Amino acid sequence: QVQLVESGGGLVQAGGSLRLSCAASGSIVSINAMGWYRQTPGKQRELVAGITNGGSTVHADSVKGRFTISRDNAKNTVYLQMSSLKPEDTAVYYCRVVSGWNAYWGQGTQVTVSS
Repeated sequence: QVQLVESGGGLVQAGGSLRLSCAASGSIVSINAMGWYRQTPGKQRELVAGITNGGSTVHADSVKGRFTISRDNAKNTVYLQMSSLKPEDTAVYYCRVVSGWNAYWGQGTQVTVSS
């Protein structure tokens, strides 16, 4: 079993920045893809950004140029640097890690951007 611990969410004014972290621990076979998703009430969870174990990244169009995903393989940690935050970025952010044949989700961290 793999456990994911997220941190870094909170309340920030529009235009501000936050950095989310997600650390994986437990029975880690090998971590392949890591990613961040977000969800607002009544909507489906959507991909924000993803990164492969080789470092290739993908970012949703809505966050390109503002958010950057990165990872530290030695620490089994994935980060999401969020800048120029907008009220529409308000959501619960979840990290997702693919280890071996399984995918694991974090518990979610609330990000609230005030206008």
